[in-house]
Amino acid sequence: MKKVLLSILSLTFLVTPHLQAAPVKSVDDQINDAISPITAFMERVIFVSFKIGPYEIPFILLWLIGGALFFTFYLKFINIRGLKHAIDIIKGKYSKEDDPGEVTHFQALTAALSGTVGLGNIAGVAVAISLGGPGATFWMIIGGFIGMTTKFVECTLAVKYRNIHADGSVSGGPMHYLDKGLSAKGYGRLGKFLAMFFALMCIGGALGAGNMFQVNQAAHQFVGVFGGESTFFGQHTWVFGLIMSLLAFIVIVGGFKSIAKVTDKVVPLMCAVYVIGGITVLLANFSAIPSAFTAIIEGAFNGKAIAGGAVGVMLQGLRRAAFSNEAGLGSAAIAHSTAKTSKPITEGFVASIEPVIDTVIVCTMTALVIVITGAYHNPEVDGIALTSSAFASVISWFPYVLSIAVILFAFSTMISWSYYGLKSWTYLFGKSKFSELSFKLLFCLFIVIGASMSFDRVIGISDAMIFAMSFPNVIGLYFLAPVVKKELKGFLSFVKKEEKENEKVTVSV
Repeated sequence: MKKVLLSILSLTFLVTPHLQAAPVKSVDDQINDAISPITAFMERVIFVSFKIGPYEIPFILLWLIGGALFFTFYLKFINIRGLKHAIDIIKGKYSKEDDPGEVTHFQALTAALSGTVGLGNIAGVAVAISLGGPGATFWMIIGGFIGMTTKFVECTLAVKYRNIHADGSVSGGPMHYLDKGLSAKGYGRLGKFLAMFFALMCIGGALGAGNMFQVNQAAHQFVGVFGGESTFFGQHTWVFGLIMSLLAFIVIVGGFKSIAKVTDKVVPLMCAVYVIGGITVLLANFSAIPSAFTAIIEGAFNGKAIAGGAVGVMLQGLRRAAFSNEAGLGSAAIAHSTAKTSKPITEGFVASIEPVIDTVIVCTMTALVIVITGAYHNPEVDGIALTSSAFASVISWFPYVLSIAVILFAFSTMISWSYYGLKSWTYLFGKSKFSELSFKLLFCLFIVIGASMSFDRVIGISDAMIFAMSFPNVIGLYFLAPVVKKELKGFLSFVKKEEKENEKVTVSV
């Protein structure tokens, strides 16, 4: 096994530059040249599309949105009627100190949010509006609402089929509920295949969207704000990546509890700072808010100026929503599986809150700032630079704050995704110190690579890797949806019984 792992690790160094081959090129340029063919191939495979009239429709979007709509109707809009239960559970209701698991509901939520609330909400929204206009915002919000139910389903299953080891640590997520859940239904071979396929794609997603995309945008924001491309970091962004990789290694070597201790502080703080900055910009342009909403609504159903018209706008919005909240990808289920609970459905309720926070609130805030300031009319800026320029138009010093926020968001996302990738890695190669250390070193290597890549290449490979995870995951969710429905029915009966008992106690008193 060690020989196999060493062989895999050695292959990763093929993407690093051979300095003698092109001495005139910088390290950054050589990394870009090496990665480009891989990016192009991944995009062609994952984003295969077909024509409906004049429109090119990516199959992957229909796959995710179709699943989200099915689960929403199948569970009778539990994403809306379950909000009160979700809040009660996060506050500690129905929880016991001796419940199995590693972390509290709140810590599991913040750890999962650290993997979703980040540059997908800041840079991703800017990409959606640049390509799809203000109307893309509307479809991002819709994608967030229906994505709540998908999160509910996959995170309930993650707790139900998790493995609790002798040392108290937990292994859970799609690879386990695909394996064990489908096996229980008599589809053992299919379940094993889907679980292994998911694990492979999750490792790729961890290295791409959860790693390279995050550090890439953090590096470019840092360089843009603190001196530009003529500075040392501007010429050698790989050094920025090296620093980030060392810091990440210090945290991830301590396991999930170490990660959760960082994320439950960083995520709420950075969300608060970012939202306060957004509200400040909106208040400064208060009179323009109605026209911004008009542009968003009209653009969602019109889109005359955008290639592909209204459908093109919708596709951009839904694509970014999926990237932002990751509903259907199964990634967050790995974090939620660690929650302390004896009732799997409770973590499903908690997880359903995620798309509300990361897509409906944070993404909408970003979109309104970009639209209301008119920053998206500038074709020369994209990604995080576009969001930064929008904030700077009102708060001149905010790009410095945003730069720090972006780095922290990127850092928290990377350490969460390192855990997702690690659990997938150990599912395939076994849980041993050598196996775990191998992946952690590999992950840190890709932080350096991601910092050096150009934006278009890194976002291409990030989207491809992360969306590939949805193929095996959503298939499993369809098979196992009746299990979730049964768990939900049992929990709602339990809640009604508790409420009646509480009413009797109140009356007797």
